[in-house]
Amino acid sequence: MATYAIGDLQGCHDELIDLLQLIKFSADRDQLWFVGDLVNRGPASLRTLRLVRDLSDNSTVVLGNHDLHLLSCRYLQRMNPKKKDTTREILEAPDCEALLDWLRIQNLAHFDPALSFLMVHAGVPPTWDIGETCRLAAEVEQQLRSDNFIAFLDNMYGNEPTRWDEKLSGWPSLRFIVNALTRLRFSLADGSIDMQYKGPLGSQPETLKPWFELNTRPPAERIVFGHWSSLRLSTQEQERFQVYPVDTGAVWGGSLTALRLEDLRRFSVASSVALPIQ
Repeated sequence: MATYAIGDLQGCHDELIDLLQLIKFSADRDQLWFVGDLVNRGPASLRTLRLVRDLSDNSTVVLGNHDLHLLSCRYLQRMNPKKKDTTREILEAPDCEALLDWLRIQNLAHFDPALSFLMVHAGVPPTWDIGETCRLAAEVEQQLRSDNFIAFLDNMYGNEPTRWDEKLSGWPSLRFIVNALTRLRFSLADGSIDMQYKGPLGSQPETLKPWFELNTRPPAERIVFGHWSSLRLSTQEQERFQVYPVDTGAVWGGSLTALRLEDLRRFSVASSVALPIQ
């Protein structure tokens, strides 16, 4: 048995098929972890979402910001797909409700103690350990699965608060959790998260550090994540920080990557999609 963590799909259906062939995926033997952003920007969001849903006996999914955006476009009257979104085909599909009902019950964080790996879409604030990350993610998951999920989506957007405090509650607490797990790239030294800067690592202001440089969790706790398609860490950096990015920019003409968690071997297929990098 092998467990493969797969980077952001963003509607790259054919690349996922190629990657599954490359790793010789077997439903009798293998498990797939998807780090979120299953849909949007790529050419086949509907087919991609259906495929991952149909792999559910062999897959574990965490939600990304594009997945949450899709839910908002369906259930919030004030939200519409953006000009560059490719999710309208999902919203108009006859099985839209079934697909989104499935999407709503996915996690924001997943930890496997046997593998010593946590999976999130974007990152973990410096002050959270893995236990707290999973506990707080569960608060958002409960909202998404409840009858109150539309109110949650309506209050999910915004960049405040920027710093975690145990005294936070209600919508501000839930909003911070969502931003941290699905949008985080950089943090400040005081633990505040920055939601504004999106440039590549090394181009940021001196006050900003990648979130994983400030984390103080135990070294045995490893994190696999996506979201940051321009991030490239050396093997030494991955081992130093115990973080393993797997978004290699499939939707931007890069590649789609799977990381085998048991031995950290990477497998990649070239992408035929070449959207302009933003």
